[in-house]
Parts: sequence; structure tokens; C-alpha cells
Amino acid sequence: MTDRNNFAKEIEAIAVRSLLYEVAATPKPGLVDRNDNGAHSDMDFFTFIDSSSVLGETFYLCTLAGIEHDGNIDALLDTIRPIGICGEHRMFSITKKVNTHKGLIFSLGILSAVVGYLYGKDPNPIWCAYNICEKVKLMTKGLVERELTGRNIKNPLTYGEKLYMNYGVTGIRGEVASGFETVLKFSFPIFKKLMELKKGSLNERMIHVLLHLMSKTEDSNILGRHNYLMLQQVQARAKEIIELGGAFSDEGKREIEKFNSWCINKWVSPGGSADLLAITIMLYYIEKLKN
Repeated sequence: MTDRNNFAKEIEAIAVRSLLYEVAATPKPGLVDRNDNGAHSDMDFFTFIDSSSVLGETFYLCTLAGIEHDGNIDALLDTIRPIGICGEHRMFSITKKVNTHKGLIFSLGILSAVVGYLYGKDPNPIWCAYNICEKVKLMTKGLVERELTGRNIKNPLTYGEKLYMNYGVTGIRGEVASGFETVLKFSFPIFKKLMELKKGSLNERMIHVLLHLMSKTEDSNILGRHNYLMLQQVQARAKEIIELGGAFSDEGKREIEKFNSWCINKWVSPGGSADLLAITIMLYYIEKLKN
């Protein structure tokens, strides 16, 4: 293997690791984890494992596409779209048409491509989440305008289009086009500090970060199933649990379990926050890459 291929394999491994870490973090209110299926009847922990197992090549090819790209970075998105679509087909094939990772194929695919692009320009960079996300912003400039605000939307609407039409929420497109602003402002600094301090277990750190994301994110999954009132209830409850110590206190842990039961009963799944957790994890491990 060439150095480029080896590097692409490294990024593939980090991306898949991020998918696996996210689903393994337990307990996650309303989400699939090792304990239960959350507010889902069509998927379980092993559905996510199956899906993760077939997506490595997608991230590998996105990274290679970034490495080999010699034009402007904003042209890279169109280059990797077919790779992402192939990844979706693999996912739907192994999950029997269940959408486990469509949003993360999109966002982690873009991250992989940008990291590949930076490596192609300088094989010995100092990896910095902020710089990576600035390039993501450049790569996806105009994405929201092209795909949501600037298009003549007709029926049938996609999930993201419905959310935009009903609530003005731009979902994962908006998050990516902002250079993962929510991640950079909130979850990434918290996760990085917790990892540096080695506070609690890795599982507790991930759950704690998820709570922070749930308290801040305009979660498209919650809005898609419910409404803004439900979103505000979830955000407020997550904030209350953080104030009790979150995943690092006995009281916080008890409340997380209660929150999970409440989410399951109300059929609430904060899947948008879960996706941002996986993105946070991937950025952290990219920063840890050795030159």
C-alpha cells in the first residue's frame, strides 16, 4: 500500500470507530444502545453493528477522493456524492431498508474527504478540528441555499425538506454547512477536556456529551416525530440532568434512566444529537493522529 492508501485506511478506521462508539454508549435516552432499542421498533444494537460493518469502504473512498482532488474544495462535494449514494445502498441492503446511518454517511463522508484533501496538500499537517471544520464550511458553501431555501420544492418532500418547510430547521445540511458549529462550540471542547482529564469512563464521557448536545441541538428527529414543544421539553430535561452531575453522579445516572423510560414512552428519539456525538468522536480522534 502507498502512504495515501494507508492514510485513507486510518481515516476509514476512525470513522467506523466513531459509528461503533456512538451506538455502544449506554444508556442513551430514546436511542438504540446496548440495553434497549430506545424509541425504535425497526432497529436494534445489532442493526447498527451490521450497518457500520459495511460502511468502511465509503469513508476510505471519500478520503482518497479528497487526497486526489486538485480543484477548488467546493467542487469536492459533487465528487463524493456517488460514493455516499453507494454507501447508502450498502446500508439499506444489510439493514433490510432501515435507515441507521444516512445522516452520518453524509457528514462523516464529508469529514473524510476534507481530511483527505488537507493530507493531499500537506502529508504532515498539525491536525486541528477548527481548521478541518473551516474547510468543511468552504466545501459545502451554498448547500442549504441550493438544496432547501433556493429550490422550488415539490411533492413528495424529503424528510429534511418537510422540516425546513414546517420549522425553518436546516438539519444536518445546515450543521455541515456551518462547519459543524454546534459540535465546535459545545460538544467537541467538552469531550476533549473530559478525555484529557480522564474523567470517569469513556462510556460516561460520551453520555455526558450527548446530554449537552440534547440540551442545545434543534434535533431534527424530535421535530420530525413531534413538535417544538417536545423539543423544548427534551432540551430542558437534558439541562436539568447535567446540573445534577450528568453521567458522573449517581443522581444524574438515575435520572438518565428515568429520562430514557420517558423518551421511550413518548416515542422520542434524539437521533440528530446522536449523529453529532459521532461527529464529535471522529474529530477528536483525527486531532490525535500522529504526524
